[in-house]
Amino acid sequence: MPTSLRHRFGHRVRALRLATGMTQEAFADRCGFARTYMSRIETGGANPSLDAIKTLADALKVELSVLFADL
Repeated sequence: MPTSLRHRFGHRVRALRLATGMTQEAFADRCGFARTYMSRIETGGANPSLDAIKTLADALKVELSVLFADL
């Protein structure tokens, strides 16, 4: 289990993305992000802005709180 907040958040985004059946590339396209940026988010290498987090939630069709549940 990832330990830093960024890693836990990225793991959560990845799990929710996989639950939708989307590839990382398709999800990045839906968000309007580069696939490399999406990879960095999911691995905890990026520190997404609040606007980017809202974009992720919207693309996943979940409330913002879902992204942070149990972190």
